[in-house]
Amino acid sequence: MSVLERVREREEAELGSSASAPSLPLLSGERERLKRRLVERLGLATLAEMIASEDVESTRRELGITCQAILNAQEFAELTEQARLELVARVLDEVCGLGPIQPLLDDASVTEIMINGRDALLYERGGRIYQSDVAFETPEQIMMVLDRILAPLGRRLDMASPLVNARLANGDRVNAVAPPVALDGPAVTIRKFSNRISTLDSLVSLGALPAWYAQLLSWAVRLRQDIAVAGGTGSGKTTLLNALSTEIDHAERIVTIEDSAELRFDGHPDVVRLEARDASIEGTGEITIRELVKNALRMRPDRIVVGEVRGGEAIDMLQAMNTGHDGSLTTLHAGTAEEAILRLVLMARFGMDLPASIIEEQISTALDAVVMSQRLSSGERRITSFSTVARGESGAVVLHECVSYDVATDHWELVDEPPFLARGMREGLFSEEVIDAWRNSVS
Repeated sequence: MSVLERVREREEAELGSSASAPSLPLLSGERERLKRRLVERLGLATLAEMIASEDVESTRRELGITCQAILNAQEFAELTEQARLELVARVLDEVCGLGPIQPLLDDASVTEIMINGRDALLYERGGRIYQSDVAFETPEQIMMVLDRILAPLGRRLDMASPLVNARLANGDRVNAVAPPVALDGPAVTIRKFSNRISTLDSLVSLGALPAWYAQLLSWAVRLRQDIAVAGGTGSGKTTLLNALSTEIDHAERIVTIEDSAELRFDGHPDVVRLEARDASIEGTGEITIRELVKNALRMRPDRIVVGEVRGGEAIDMLQAMNTGHDGSLTTLHAGTAEEAILRLVLMARFGMDLPASIIEEQISTALDAVVMSQRLSSGERRITSFSTVARGESGAVVLHECVSYDVATDHWELVDEPPFLARGMREGLFSEEVIDAWRNSVS
């Protein structure tokens, strides 16, 4: 039985009992001995050359065979077969990978990895958080793993620069905080990127929203509605944004702007992907989202998709929506549609010192809809309310809920048909028969 299988067994037991299973043996002494013997047998130069190879799988196989041969020596005779397999796996993870977190990175069912100093390594699977049976032994070991992650990206984490946000080559996002800011040792959060959810249909199959609601959102994108996706951390905002983006017509040119590039447009022929950049080690070269939004306006976009607005770039995004770039999409952190509007007002004021009333008028004419995404206590994610944005008297924002969601019953209700449906019939996007069929599908 593999280490992952044993961990899974423990998780299943925890679902029925609060008692936790006994920890796996750390084998730390044997692990250090095996690493020393590996270096002695192959030589440091040969080992370094193998590790530098791009064919990681081949390197792991070759080193695994060498480790098994070393374990046949008398000094490891007391180890069981299972302990030997586990020992080899851990040594290979340290030599070729990222130590204790490598099995979690390889496990597709793990969505987030959290390191709270050397004593706690946790991960999320299926919306639940579990504590790993293995952990880092020293803060220095964590920093070595972080250096292996950050060095290829030209980033660093140390006392002079104790905060870092980065994106791995596979799209995983890494946030790390080091002492003296992190009081209990280096704290790391890795949010794994999943490319299995890329369309509205895939969200429907997962139960995140019903098919009729997905059709409504598809029509909203095709009719070039300016949409803000709002929700809390980990609620699935970026996943929904990516799914909405796949509904954009292939004849349109898209410019995406993100803090860490996650959006995928594998089937779209005309996409320009831009990513913000932090300052270098020398403190130069920073490129902000706000600068990228301004630059995007010069790139002849039909649509601008901003991964998340969180500051002064909000005013530039609103101005883009108001200057012929209808159908733009973005996300922001908010608990309700009303909070989303309030946050937009506050963030826009960071970018331009204008009265709140004028900014609200900008929002009411720029934004067409707010879609809420929510993470339930069970860990499941739902696309909840859909609210249209209109301009009221004196320019104030007026929100009108068209789709509501009840958490207790896990049920969606069409409260009112959004105005863009009538426009779609007038413009010939769909017929009245299609709308009638859609109405009949609403339950």
